[in-house]
Amino acid sequence: MGILDKHKVIEKNATLLLIGSLLVVSIGGIVEIAPLFYIQNTIEDVEGMRPYSPLELTGREIYVREGCYVCHSQMIRPMRDEVERYGHYSLAAESMYDHPFQWGSKRTGPDLARVGGRYSDEWHIAHLNNPQSVVPESIMPKYGFLEDNLIDGKYIGDLLQAHKMVGVPYTEEMLDNAQADFMAQADPDSDYDDMLERYPKAQVRNFDGQEGISETDALVAYLQMLGTLVDFSTFTPDPDR
Repeated sequence: MGILDKHKVIEKNATLLLIGSLLVVSIGGIVEIAPLFYIQNTIEDVEGMRPYSPLELTGREIYVREGCYVCHSQMIRPMRDEVERYGHYSLAAESMYDHPFQWGSKRTGPDLARVGGRYSDEWHIAHLNNPQSVVPESIMPKYGFLEDNLIDGKYIGDLLQAHKMVGVPYTEEMLDNAQADFMAQADPDSDYDDMLERYPKAQVRNFDGQEGISETDALVAYLQMLGTLVDFSTFTPDPDR
């Protein structure tokens, strides 16, 4: 009873209770945060991961601008129903170059972490132009106007530079060739070999089938890349991570 009596003193004194609470929270925070300063990397290195190509990054900017993350998450949880529906659970490394990440907590539409390659470009175009034409029950708005918005990549170098400032490992070579790589990925007749060396597995084609590079081209390039960089047939998780 002596210990309980002393505890009553703390409960009846707001100042002591506040000090005690701050002390407990501080100790817990230090225990969780301090080790992070003594390890080189908190994210497992995964073969295949690379920064977004200029066209993919532009598409990602459009994806964020249009609020796609509000209805579509990009985080497959390690639960049987999720893995069976969407594929391998999401890895932290797959979001290591995302600023901000697109994990999400609400799904009005399906998760898009592994949408790359699941549908044709034509399907994505039809879905963006008129979602109900391919998914009758969809409540997604139409994004056909993206095809009319042509982009030349004039400022894509600045966008890559901004991401480099927050830690994305874009090289000087990538920055110098940003606009050329942007144009090359959307033109299958271009000399895109150097671009592919800088961005392995980047998909090269005229995504919307129209002249010029539209916001639809960029968005579809981004969607078709999601979940395709890591070869999960050979991937083995690091048990220490």
